[in-house]
Amino acid sequence: MEHVSKYLTPEIKLSCYEDKFFKSDLVFDDHMLIWFISGETKIIQADATFTFKSGDIFLIPRNLLATIINYPKNGQPHKTVVMHLSAKRLKEFYKNIDLDSKRTSEQKIISYKNHPLLESCLTSLIPYFDVEGDFPENLASLKITEAISILREIDKGIDTILANFDEPGKIDLIDFMQRNFMFNMPMEKLGYLTGRSLSTFNRDFKKYFNTTPQKWLTQKRLELAHYLLAENKKKPTEIYYEVGFENLSHFSYAFKKQFGYAPTSLKI
Repeated sequence: MEHVSKYLTPEIKLSCYEDKFFKSDLVFDDHMLIWFISGETKIIQADATFTFKSGDIFLIPRNLLATIINYPKNGQPHKTVVMHLSAKRLKEFYKNIDLDSKRTSEQKIISYKNHPLLESCLTSLIPYFDVEGDFPENLASLKITEAISILREIDKGIDTILANFDEPGKIDLIDFMQRNFMFNMPMEKLGYLTGRSLSTFNRDFKKYFNTTPQKWLTQKRLELAHYLLAENKKKPTEIYYEVGFENLSHFSYAFKKQFGYAPTSLKI
């Protein structure tokens, strides 16, 4: 796979995938503001699926589980400008701003399709990727501050996301796992997102599910795969990565071991 990232700073990059597609299960530590130059991205969450393409601008909040699949499109590579809105940068921005203390935060992907102010801000970064030498930190700060200011101008509810610096609290483990079992995350990260240490996560999981996380995850993913193949008439190549498997051969092996027949036997 040919993937090239050019960094102006650790917070601003131009990302380019030349290969057929790239898939990853991710949860970002920073909010990610993304502008599409070319290509297509499919983002799969527990309760929603999004498709973004050339000209689209969207924000992925931090600590949000998602499967991200990047495709080249119409002979063009998958190319995006990505701006990290880090907690450090946002705390500095908000330190002198009075906010509603009763605000609540809803973690969701937000689309700002073809918005001229945001597009102008992000487009202005393109020439700098071809300039030799370091990108000045003061200019990077100005561009990130400009982007945050534009977001606050065009989206009056964005403070509930950008100005929320709370760490994940302890939440219902059964509900979380039932909604997010298809995402391939380290157990430490799943523990963090449910407000638990790794040892507490494993202990609580055993208590509630009477098995290990890995065995339960494999079982749930295979059950979902079987449903998609048998009821929705999908092909194994269409669904193995969406249900949490990293490659087709591993999926086929696990499926046959679980059900006694190959996934291809369920095709139309």
